[in-house]
Amino acid sequence: MNMKRNQWLLMLAVAATLSGPAVAQTPAETTAPGGNSTTVHLIRLLVEQGVITDAQANALLRQAQQEAQAASQRRPEPDVREGDVRVPYIPEVVRDEIREEVKEDVMAQAKAENWAAPNTFPDWVSRVKVFGDVRVRNESRFFSGDNSDEIIDFQKLNDDGPYDVNEDSVTYLPPLMNTREDRENLLRIRARFGLEAALSENWSTGVRLATGSSNGPVSTTQTLGGGLSKKDIWLDRAWISWRPGNWNFTAGRAENPFVSTDILYSGDLNFDGVSARFSGLSFSNSGSFFGTLGAFPLQYSDDDWPSNSRDKGKSEDRWLLGAQVGANWEFKNQSRFQAAVAYYDFDNLRGQRSSECFLYQVGPPCDTDWSVPAFMQKGNTVFLLRDIQLDPSDPAHTPLPQYVGLASKFQLFDLNVRWDTTLFNGYKLQLAGNYIYNHGYSEQEMWRNAEGQLANNFNVNTGEIESGRDAWMVHVAFGSSLDLKRRGDWMTFLGYKYIKPDALPDAYNDSSFHLGGTNAKGYYLGAAYALNERLYFQGRWMSSEEVYGPPLSIDILQLELNARF
Repeated sequence: MNMKRNQWLLMLAVAATLSGPAVAQTPAETTAPGGNSTTVHLIRLLVEQGVITDAQANALLRQAQQEAQAASQRRPEPDVREGDVRVPYIPEVVRDEIREEVKEDVMAQAKAENWAAPNTFPDWVSRVKVFGDVRVRNESRFFSGDNSDEIIDFQKLNDDGPYDVNEDSVTYLPPLMNTREDRENLLRIRARFGLEAALSENWSTGVRLATGSSNGPVSTTQTLGGGLSKKDIWLDRAWISWRPGNWNFTAGRAENPFVSTDILYSGDLNFDGVSARFSGLSFSNSGSFFGTLGAFPLQYSDDDWPSNSRDKGKSEDRWLLGAQVGANWEFKNQSRFQAAVAYYDFDNLRGQRSSECFLYQVGPPCDTDWSVPAFMQKGNTVFLLRDIQLDPSDPAHTPLPQYVGLASKFQLFDLNVRWDTTLFNGYKLQLAGNYIYNHGYSEQEMWRNAEGQLANNFNVNTGEIESGRDAWMVHVAFGSSLDLKRRGDWMTFLGYKYIKPDALPDAYNDSSFHLGGTNAKGYYLGAAYALNERLYFQGRWMSSEEVYGPPLSIDILQLELNARF
């Protein structure tokens, strides 16, 4: 037994000695040149057991040292500095196995988390972008007790009309606006949801749905209540765009393509028609030009009007034609200045006085009923459209059912300027101004076109029109950020508006200030705070009164929570 054990020990010692050079050890494990601790212990054990002599043991150690030196010369060690990690050689087969295992693990995780599974979704999914926002607002409206209670709602008069203006035959009042009774804590919502799809490198299309109390163009806000009834959804946008280079051509119903403020165009207003925009045309190291052209149908005449006549009316379409040019300057101190001038021609928007019409004979309607505005808010000068002839048998009691039309032309020059800069500690400051001049305004033409039949903005004591052709506003904003895209961002703002009655069409501007329209002046102020990058709170106070005519003072408080995605 002892003989067999000694033979096994000898075989292990020889094997350990021969394999020593191939075993990677740290310096602390090496006790003899060319040998590792296992080899030394085995040789010492053989000496103690008397299997080999000391001379034979030394010979084995010298052999191990020589073989280690020879192996070192055949495969030189890399230059290893202090702190480096020596990576042992891994055979190609092992590396392939590791690579496959890692790949399988990564793909399993990708499929489980649905972020890189191939052929899981159709191609169109990667080309579609979803966007939208939701706003919940609490709104209170405060009216002065000194306001006139005889301000006519001309939009409702046209919608419900015609209205008999003969005081001797009419038995009810025209529709009147609420001007004295406050409306507090109206809970209102706005929800918009859209999709935009890339069709190719240069072509795209999109649609957007939105809430709204009516099909009016300036607001997508819906008042809650109504017995918990469901709310309306409207088609808010539908467009196709082509972007070759610096140009962008759009057709359909799309966002406002012009640089403007809500004194002229409401932030909720979208444009039906076609537009072409260019940008990025540099004229210096810091400046570039941009511009926009657009044609937008406002109203088409009825193909079958009048319905009870063989003689149909001619085409009397109304268009908004717009052109704008501007420039941007970018400065090294994170400042930016923008200026833009535009011309807007609201073609054929002014109403037309009819030829003589004999309604008491139950004939066809008067021939300019087509010129009733599609939509109004309040403020513009209006006149009676129909030239109704009196019944000879009872002229005093002849009904005079009337519609109203706009008295002025609207050919607007619009100047917008804005300065954005960064102040101390990274705070942002924005200064903006907007001036509008109605070149089409003429009191003489208004009198002549209306044949003296003005329905408002007329001083019976002086015999003069109380109106005007210009409007302006100034706006200041200050805060840590003006886009509120990070948690903790905040901003404050303050502004003043002054809008004469016929400076611009009252149909398309902000529906909150003075509850929409023209013939208004006053200030607004507010603040906003971002709860996170997609949610912010805002409060706004607006105080306004009339420029001319009967007193109409309106204060509005809005507190709202806005979410976007």
